[in-house]
Amino acid sequence: MRLIRLKAPGGLENLKLVEEDCPKPGPGELLVRIRACSLNFHDSMVALGNKPCADGRIPLSDGAGQVIAASDDVQQFKAGDAVVSTYWPHWLAGEPTPANKTGELGDDVDGYAREYVCMPWHAFTRAPADFTHMEAATLTCAGVTAWKALMVCGQVKPGDTVLVLGTGSVSLFALQFAKIAGARVIATSSSEEKLEKLKRFGADIVVNYKAVPDWGQKVRILTDGRGVDHVIEVGGPGTLAQSITACRMGGHIALIGVLTGFAGQVSIPALFSNQIRISGISIGSRADQEDMIRAIEANRLKPAIDRGFPLQEIANAFKYYESQKHFGKVCLEL
Repeated sequence: MRLIRLKAPGGLENLKLVEEDCPKPGPGELLVRIRACSLNFHDSMVALGNKPCADGRIPLSDGAGQVIAASDDVQQFKAGDAVVSTYWPHWLAGEPTPANKTGELGDDVDGYAREYVCMPWHAFTRAPADFTHMEAATLTCAGVTAWKALMVCGQVKPGDTVLVLGTGSVSLFALQFAKIAGARVIATSSSEEKLEKLKRFGADIVVNYKAVPDWGQKVRILTDGRGVDHVIEVGGPGTLAQSITACRMGGHIALIGVLTGFAGQVSIPALFSNQIRISGISIGSRADQEDMIRAIEANRLKPAIDRGFPLQEIANAFKYYESQKHFGKVCLEL
């Protein structure tokens, strides 16, 4: 089989296409032919060498494909089933613990940039009906993160207003989930072209944060001074103060990303005086993914995919991802 290994200390020039023997499933395992992967911020950190990992690590946390074989003791899946990976293979349900949040794919252990993989059956769920493998591969990280943020922790309800920052895949999934829940969505971007795409994708109101530097106050004005009920906060310290301004008293901020880095100041008095609740989101459980997939099927949602690259062009895929020109997921086709 063909696969990608990342030579230490990382860097796109150290992503090497190699050939190795196909694995064979052991007890409780599936042999899955991976047909597609998608790229995430975490994957980019690893590939660029900004998040150190073991020499020779196989990258990418998101994979989708078809079951080729299952060990005799596996009853949950059969050959031919379309499946998609889970981000935390041991976090099956309930609350996260140090024990079940282990084995981060493409980082702590080998990921899915390979044609065949053997993993425990619970490292996968079924893929949504009528999804292509590439569409299914978008769900593992970005989809479940948005679902956990809004539907599980946020408990969004009809009539709520949701603020999503930027056009990354988590924000786009959150936009879709908010709309099926009956919420109004305000979306931000610095690109007029992307703002138009956000409107077509379902955003009710858009704000150019480059043209309106005080966009938190602008969002509050757009809600008649009340503020939004939920913020999908993907920027981190560089945007959190504005998100706090945009959020209503008693509102909810789902803290997901650190795209602006790690340094910055947060207005603690504004948080406690307005009783704003902040949830730190680190993907979700296998059960969360199954719930999300049922909702996707019931509402016939489809993910936003910008472009797919062949496996051997993984470095070009990361270059395109880092250019931030994409709208939706950047994927690999295997």
